[in-house]
Amino acid sequence: MAPGADAESLATAIAAVAHLKARKGAFRIALIPPEVLHALNDGLIETVNLNEFLALELPQLARSVAGHIGLDAASERLVDTLAMLSAFKPMQRHGHIARALYDLAALHDERDAVAHRLATHASDVARCWAAQWVTLSQLPLAGQLEAVRRFAADPHFGVREIAWMAVRDAVVGSLDEALALLQPWVRDDDPNIRRFASELTRPRGVWCAQIEALKAEPWRALPLLEPLRADGSRYVQNSVANWLNDASKTQAEWVDGVCARWVKESNTPETRYIAKRALRTLAKTSG
Repeated sequence: MAPGADAESLATAIAAVAHLKARKGAFRIALIPPEVLHALNDGLIETVNLNEFLALELPQLARSVAGHIGLDAASERLVDTLAMLSAFKPMQRHGHIARALYDLAALHDERDAVAHRLATHASDVARCWAAQWVTLSQLPLAGQLEAVRRFAADPHFGVREIAWMAVRDAVVGSLDEALALLQPWVRDDDPNIRRFASELTRPRGVWCAQIEALKAEPWRALPLLEPLRADGSRYVQNSVANWLNDASKTQAEWVDGVCARWVKESNTPETRYIAKRALRTLAKTSG
């Protein structure tokens, strides 16, 4: 590794805080133990809840991660970015850090090695930044999906959320291609991958651009939804139900019909759960 990114020293530091991985996470930021905060900001452990995520000192974490992956933490590009973070909303700050690291890596002689270190970093936030590199890559949609797959399957829930957001705009711009490319994903053995395909294409979604075409014509995504109608994973079930609930706000009759058909053709606890949750907005308006 590059100077300042001693892999052996980093591994030793991570091992020294391994006992922290079993923590449940404080229910208030003020109650986070100093040892945990230090380890989080040094990029040695993952966050376990929103409070830890919000408590991060992003400049410190960014400098730590830069050093770990072989970039110059004192570079003008990174220093300038960290100095202006307070001017942006919290989630925007992560995008600016990801961009600064991406630009520095572009100048590095071992760019691929730097990218791999970031994508496999001990910090979930660092891996989120790596997922955001996919947005910056200018790859065609198929290439972006291939690149983001590892993050869609990440063990950490936060990385998985950033993964689908990273390619959302590309999907909106090439919807028909996306719906075709994602069909194998909904039959994958990994529930995280199946959920990714559903969550990525939700007509409305959360913190992201809406997909107007699917708000108007949600049936275009049926090839993705049908294989998931009795999925055994509650994680996937909730996503499919939320997908249909999104669609019910513009195509109520269609969603009602899909749910009725699914329950008739697949009268399982899983399908009934999806249908009931999918119809929750319609149930409120009709009640």
